[in-house]
Amino acid sequence: MRIFDPHIHMTSRTTDDYRNMHAVGVRAVVEPAFWLGQPRTGLSSFTDYFDSLIGWERFRASQFGISHNCTIALNPKEANDPRCVEVLDVLPRYLGKDGVVAVGEIGYDSMTRAEDEAFVRQLALAVEHGLPVLVHTPHRDKKAGAARTLDVVRESGADPGAVLVDHLNEVTAPMVADSGCWLGFSIYPDTKMDEHRMVALLKEYGTARILVNSAADWGRSDPLKTYRVGQAMLAAGFTPAEVDTVLWQNPVDFYSRSGHLMLDEDISADAEVVSFAGNSVLRGGS
Repeated sequence: MRIFDPHIHMTSRTTDDYRNMHAVGVRAVVEPAFWLGQPRTGLSSFTDYFDSLIGWERFRASQFGISHNCTIALNPKEANDPRCVEVLDVLPRYLGKDGVVAVGEIGYDSMTRAEDEAFVRQLALAVEHGLPVLVHTPHRDKKAGAARTLDVVRESGADPGAVLVDHLNEVTAPMVADSGCWLGFSIYPDTKMDEHRMVALLKEYGTARILVNSAADWGRSDPLKTYRVGQAMLAAGFTPAEVDTVLWQNPVDFYSRSGHLMLDEDISADAEVVSFAGNSVLRGGS
């Protein structure tokens, strides 16, 4: 089983996480720029963070056999802070770099006017630079947030096939599926989706245009949730090829639209059974 986690915040994870992820088949990740847990107070704190995403974190992942890519943006939560808005002016210097595979995370947190303005402006940057878009749907009032997100995407003129709308659930998935955008699902221990609900949605919608991620960060989360979805899919009767579509080929197809996706050429679909945390698991070849 080879796994590409299309949304995980490795800056907040440990080297043990990298080791454990590699052991279950994770060979590539995308790390979206996000809120770090406390307010940034100036432009330089953003540029230092962006530089670490395209430099140090990429190197750190490579030490464990994992290809690291990222997305760059002003995230919705910080779009409400006037001290952060000038970040929008420096984004173009990053959007043409190798390994920067989308503009994101953008979208809504509290659905404010400031978030509207940042969302529209960054969608325009994505269109201008020919990049896909990773959209964060709000944690509160998700149905209204998803509907408003899709309205803004339509008005922007962005190709829906280049837009990934993330953090979906059973309520918001139908409208995104009808929009032509890609569907993203975050699998968490206690909140968002779990692997069994995810399998039920895959049975309903099929495997096309669906990305599954762990969204693991500094909170209670699990960087092995993509693997657990793969195991749940196999147990539910999905074929290994269907698992590969969801956990590998779909992220590759979506992010390769950027022309900047960086993957280890030695990644193989071969797998072997190993012991991990007391369970029998599949490990992708390297």
